[in-house]
Amino acid sequence: MNILEILKVLVLGIVEGFTEWLPISSTGHMILVDEIIHLNQPAAFKNMFLVVIQLGAILAVVVLYFDKLNPFSLKKKPAQRTATLVLWSKIVLACIPAAVIGLLVDDILDEYLMNGYVVAATLIIYGVLFLIIENRNQYKTFDVQKVGDISFQTALYIGLFQLLALIPGTSRSGSTILGAMILGCSRAASAEFSFFLGIPVMFGASLLKIVKYLVNGSVFSGAQVFYLIMGMVVAFVVSVYAIKFLMGYIRQHDFKFFGYYRIVLGVVVILYFTVSAVLGL
Repeated sequence: MNILEILKVLVLGIVEGFTEWLPISSTGHMILVDEIIHLNQPAAFKNMFLVVIQLGAILAVVVLYFDKLNPFSLKKKPAQRTATLVLWSKIVLACIPAAVIGLLVDDILDEYLMNGYVVAATLIIYGVLFLIIENRNQYKTFDVQKVGDISFQTALYIGLFQLLALIPGTSRSGSTILGAMILGCSRAASAEFSFFLGIPVMFGASLLKIVKYLVNGSVFSGAQVFYLIMGMVVAFVVSVYAIKFLMGYIRQHDFKFFGYYRIVLGVVVILYFTVSAVLGL
């Protein structure tokens, strides 16, 4: 194992953990960071690695919200268990569009859209949308205040918004949070439902990447297994803090900061890749 590669994996795990749950695009950041630090691994492994370490981030949601998401908890009354099962039904319903379309276009997206210019464009576009929607919501009272109050119809519509996240740089959490707020959900309810949607979506995406990796004849070396596990562990630890930060932040603030961040980062990315192309770097 290479110490430098371990440090790169550490950086990528930290970036994944912070950006997965904030509406700033984890995939976009991972692509950009890898462009700079260049994980010295075959392209097939890197493409799989950048998705599969999200499993660590998923586990952070499972751990933090275990009681809320566990329909078999002995602490819950029958009505609460039923409500939890209903919530899971809404989560599954909302995941169907992304699961179906994602399977059909996964290879196309990997081939044509996994690049810095696409990431920069979507960072800026959705940054502007966050500012527009938050300006519109400045004096608005949301109809849906709690995640349990989201209807099946609204859950399906949020799932359709999640399709936008198939384009790198969009942000799965960003598209679902924006969609949920447009549909009348509070910031807290939008964020929590976005977290919960990530569990089946990211498990499915990670499983798909691993299966394709193995079916295409690739195998894991001992070092690669270590890098993958290390990336997931780091992403898990950082995600715990990122989720707590976001939920605390939106109790006092709106999402405008993330809109400005996306716009600035998008401009920086365009400049970086343009200069690199001109200089032949």
